[in-house]
Amino acid sequence: MEWPTFLDEYEKLVFRMTTPRVMIDNASCSNATLVMIDSASKHGILLEAVQVLTDLNLSIKKAYVSCDGRWFMDVFHVTDLDGNKLTDKRVISYIEKSLGTIHYASSKSYNGLTALELTGTDRIGLLSEVFAVLSDLQCNVVEAKVWTHNGRIASLIYIKEIHSGFPIDDSQKIDRIKARLKNVLKGDSDIRSAKTSVSLAVTHTERRLHQMMFADRDYERKPGIRTSNDTPIVVVLNCLEKGYSVVNVQCKDRTKLLFDVVCTLTDMQYVVFHATIDSAGDRAYLEFFIRHTDGGPISSDAEKQRVILCLQAAIERRVSEGVRLELRTVDKQGLLSDVTRTFRENGLNVTRAEISTIGDSALNIFYITDARGNTADSVIIESVREQIGWSDLKVKELPLIDHQTADRDERAVGVGGAMLLSLGRIFRRNLYNLGLVKSVS
Repeated sequence: MEWPTFLDEYEKLVFRMTTPRVMIDNASCSNATLVMIDSASKHGILLEAVQVLTDLNLSIKKAYVSCDGRWFMDVFHVTDLDGNKLTDKRVISYIEKSLGTIHYASSKSYNGLTALELTGTDRIGLLSEVFAVLSDLQCNVVEAKVWTHNGRIASLIYIKEIHSGFPIDDSQKIDRIKARLKNVLKGDSDIRSAKTSVSLAVTHTERRLHQMMFADRDYERKPGIRTSNDTPIVVVLNCLEKGYSVVNVQCKDRTKLLFDVVCTLTDMQYVVFHATIDSAGDRAYLEFFIRHTDGGPISSDAEKQRVILCLQAAIERRVSEGVRLELRTVDKQGLLSDVTRTFRENGLNVTRAEISTIGDSALNIFYITDARGNTADSVIIESVREQIGWSDLKVKELPLIDHQTADRDERAVGVGGAMLLSLGRIFRRNLYNLGLVKSVS
């Protein structure tokens, strides 16, 4: 008998026989819902579980992870965006179903859309040029996410043909799109590192953005302008007697923080065996016991330093600096090109963006600073609002994080969740996307 083959089949049998068991408990904790998962282990399963919860924009206030190499057990303390327990039966049912099938879960797909992946050197007006090219090539932007960090930009843009509404599969048109966008990304100073690619399917959008910036090595670059002094504290030690490396993270708390950290560890080919996540006030404390996928701990000081830099970058990428501008209006051809051109002409820089459409409505979020990365002048912002439309473009200042207020949650959800004009609408839109409600009104 061939032992490797036998083991492969045995592993398949184990996974078939050990469908993840999920229990949701609203009685044991006074201020959070407990979500518990007991399952056979595999690489990436922790990330998949965290992804299910964060895609619903739930706040993970505490978590405990334990894995003996073959069996995996998690306990998450979660709340909704208002800091309340989960009571909606549809949401609870969705969580149970999704977590119960994470062994076989597939990546989120954008059926009927073409995905553009762009990376390059960030500069004022870059998004304006990108959207102008797409408008000129008769491409309708349906969804998009833009992150900037350390002078670099990464964006995933989902498009379709403006007239037919179909994905773009004509090879000649795809080549034209790639060539023109690459020229825009190159500018005058990014001849080597600007990249564009086109596909009909991608992985989870935010995970892919992390992968793109990691591949771009944004963690090695020094920021030209540092507008925040709250650099995440990351310490890596080796626990040689147990064969683990211990990673401790301390930083400002926010939603999706755990996703960003676990995503990075997973894509760097580390396995989390044990973890404790806690929050107190506006601070988050995370501890992970990790090994390489080959079973060994971190082996050198250089590798430790790389882990530290990569985790700091992963945490900082989603931190949205500047004033948040929310645009809600009727979608039309050239809308994004016009709006971002107005930002550029007024010397405003987009540090983060979330582009979304539902039916004929555009629901877009932009985080704006001035050219130096400082808070944009209120007079300039009001001028921009006048040009775009007072009723369409609203200003939302960024409140301080406070676990006891809904204002904290509105900021903490960041670009990924802040697509509508109130916290209730944010949550309802996510339910709409998941098919749990029929409208977002």
